[in-house]
Amino acid sequence: MPFQGVSHVAITVTDLARSKDWYSRVLDWRSMVDTSEEGVAYSVGALPDGTLVGLRQYANGSGDAFTPFRTGLDHLAFAVSSPDQLPEWEQRFAELGVAHSTTQEGPFGWALNFKDPDGVALEVFAAKPA
Repeated sequence: MPFQGVSHVAITVTDLARSKDWYSRVLDWRSMVDTSEEGVAYSVGALPDGTLVGLRQYANGSGDAFTPFRTGLDHLAFAVSSPDQLPEWEQRFAELGVAHSTTQEGPFGWALNFKDPDGVALEVFAAKPA
């Protein structure tokens, strides 16, 4: 049975209010549900394309820095339709003071890397045609 895509992604954060503000300003994420339950406060929202992104702050979270070397998430890539869009993202990040790489071409496409306030590795990615 094939999957139809990714339903949502949830990211553990150390400061929910700060992350909500950052994801809203930088990625146009819009909160839809804010709630808490037994030791976790979270907000689920959507990016402009409808992708759901949850932000979760655990009361007993470790608070240690993100690293792609720990088993689990290495990075999260957001797809764009063309590498021509990447300079616009670079400009947006620069205007918002978001540290980012320059666009890099790799074997599968073009990537622009950046990090959220907790250092979670994020990427804007344009795939090469198949």
